[in-house]
Amino acid sequence: MDFRPSKGITTAQSNEHQRRWTEKGWGSAESTGNYDRSRERLNFEVRGGKVCPIDKSRSIPERMADILRSRGIKDPNEGLAEPRFRTVVNFIFGGSRERMTELAFGDQKVNLTHGADNSHLTRCKDIEEWAKDVYRFVADKYGEENIVAFILHLDETNPHVHCTLLPIKDGKFAYKQIFAGKDKYEFSARMKALHSEFADVNKRWGMERGTSVSETGARHRTTEEYRRQLSEQCTTIEQSVATHQRTLASLQSDIRLAERRVKGLTSMVNNLLQEKAEKEAALAELHRQILAGHDNPDALRQQVQELEQELSAIQSKLDDKQEKLSEADRKLDALREEMTAMKERTEELRQEAHRYSDTIRQGADTVLRNALLENMVSEFSERVARLSNEGKDVFDGSLLQAFAENGTEVMYCATLLFLGYVDDATTFAEGHGGGGSSSDLKWGRDDDEDERAWARRCMMKAARMMRPSSGKRKKR
Repeated sequence: MDFRPSKGITTAQSNEHQRRWTEKGWGSAESTGNYDRSRERLNFEVRGGKVCPIDKSRSIPERMADILRSRGIKDPNEGLAEPRFRTVVNFIFGGSRERMTELAFGDQKVNLTHGADNSHLTRCKDIEEWAKDVYRFVADKYGEENIVAFILHLDETNPHVHCTLLPIKDGKFAYKQIFAGKDKYEFSARMKALHSEFADVNKRWGMERGTSVSETGARHRTTEEYRRQLSEQCTTIEQSVATHQRTLASLQSDIRLAERRVKGLTSMVNNLLQEKAEKEAALAELHRQILAGHDNPDALRQQVQELEQELSAIQSKLDDKQEKLSEADRKLDALREEMTAMKERTEELRQEAHRYSDTIRQGADTVLRNALLENMVSEFSERVARLSNEGKDVFDGSLLQAFAENGTEVMYCATLLFLGYVDDATTFAEGHGGGGSSSDLKWGRDDDEDERAWARRCMMKAARMMRPSSGKRKKR
């Protein structure tokens, strides 16, 4: 269960949830996201506890406006230049990819390759029953009248529910009262309790929540321990790949033997069929001669009897060989299917090993960068202390100075900005002596901005936000 409050919902977000896209929109979505249009027909929503096709006639913002209008409730963000109040709570409900795929499609083969055709798939009843259980959980806890949309997506890699909820109580928006509580500790306790309650819903479906670190006593792993574990996992995967390759070699040998057996039996069956046809032709000729009044009918009848016995023996052999051929064909098909599955699993393991290797390299890269940053900041602090006031002024307003004087806070504020929590970053900055953001311009990542450029901007923004509101720098 993922919980995301927001200050409303845009039409673009609604279009994504409802798949309310034009052909051009679908093309863009498929090129940039992990959507399978051949499975989009299987998506559905739950309304009033019943499974229904997704209603695309109205967007989710329009649904929300209709609900508020019918209940005589005003949207507190209406008329504001920038939304200020949390009027929407978005829940994502799901489970492991394997379990959710099993609930949705049973034992049907799902091809998760981008652009694959899964038009053969049908939706299983289990996923509908699970969705109705989750819907009832949300309705009972927060009020069915507050559910704006409850949509289950089966066209993504991991099937899941997206629920749009209005945090309304006693006819008023009350996000803090319903969800947040008086402080972060109460909010944390409420979220833990909520996860536990939802875990009870999922027990029926063979799913369970992870155990909290506070309950398991799990300790933080050092970078070296984490790197060592990843390395061990890589080794294990490589060993599995080697085992699979040996199995593949054995399967290939079995397939060659099976192919030879099928070929031999096929030749036997063809020979018997030819012999049977020749005997049947000879038998037909004898019957023709008997009907034509041949001089020695008794001799002909004797030959007919012998041919019929030979045909019976041939038919018995033919039935036996055809049965053996069918069995050999089935075994050959099974071996080929096993070979295909083994090849797919071997490739999956190879890709997984590559991912672990990449993670190890990225982890090492992160450690080196952190060490470099710490050394640079430490060296800067030591050397700048020896400079005159005029020399120190050169670094005023620089990111290096901000890190040297307030590195931990700047990094935390930058992290919040990078993750999109602008309000939380502002609150944090103001609560730690900073002036917050003095700009009225909208803050966010540009569509064409790469991750590194966005990270640099977040660092610079955080450094400005952490400066004292008076504009004076800290004393050195």
